[in-house]
Amino acid sequence: MKSSAESGHKAVRDRIPEILRDSGKKCAVKEFSDPDFLVELENKLEEELAEYLESKEVEELADLLEVIYRITELRGFSKEALESLRLKKRQKRGGFEKNLVLFNPSDEKDLY
Repeated sequence: MKSSAESGHKAVRDRIPEILRDSGKKCAVKEFSDPDFLVELENKLEEELAEYLESKEVEELADLLEVIYRITELRGFSKEALESLRLKKRQKRGGFEKNLVLFNPSDEKDLY
């Protein structure tokens, strides 16, 4: 199955069409419904993660956050609700500050 980008389209930030046109480039834009755009954003999430994993640039993490925040909104939650959930999980299970790696867990699915 082709990704959106391979199909000739992909989710972009709101000002990208304007920026392209201002630089003399042509582009076509279509506004998607929220449910359809959610699918496109999930593809974008994979794209941005791959870009980070390849480059290791912090800027790519900012792109990931932007996509994650919009997915959160499209799923009916606020950034604040996401942050609250993150903090609850952190309080219950901890963060990643200790750089721990687990070997041979007995029941992996319950650990994360």
